[in-house]
Amino acid sequence: MAFAVMTLTDAAADRVKAIVDNAGGDAKGIRVGIKKGGCAGMEYAIDLVTEPNAKDDLIEHKGASVWVAPEAVLYLLGTQMDFEVTTLRSGFTFHNPNQTSACGCGESVELKPADLAALAASGQPTVRAG
Repeated sequence: MAFAVMTLTDAAADRVKAIVDNAGGDAKGIRVGIKKGGCAGMEYAIDLVTEPNAKDDLIEHKGASVWVAPEAVLYLLGTQMDFEVTTLRSGFTFHNPNQTSACGCGESVELKPADLAALAASGQPTVRAG
C-alpha cells in the first residue's frame, strides 16, 4: 500500500489551481523538488508543469496537481505544503519533519533524508517503488 509523499492544505491547493489558471496554455500543475543553495544548504524548488515526468510522484487535492521530483522524495516524506499570506509576504510554506535547521532569512533549509526504518517500525505503509 502506498501513501502520498506530502499532503497539501486547502490553501495550498487553491493557490496551485490559481497558478495553473493564470498560466493558461498547457499548464497542468506544479512540481516540487529540492536544490542545493542558500546559506543553510538546500532550497525548495517549485516549477510549473506542462508535461508531467512519469518518474514523479503525483499528489492531488481539491483539483490541484503537485508532482514531486524523485530525488526529493526522501527529503519530503511526511511534509505538509501550505500557502500563507502575511503582512510582509505570501508564499508556499513547508512543514517538514525532515528539516533540521533553517537560515535566518527563511529562504533555505537543512534537510535529512527520512528514516525509512522508523517509518516501517511505526506501522506506516512504505513508499511504492518507481
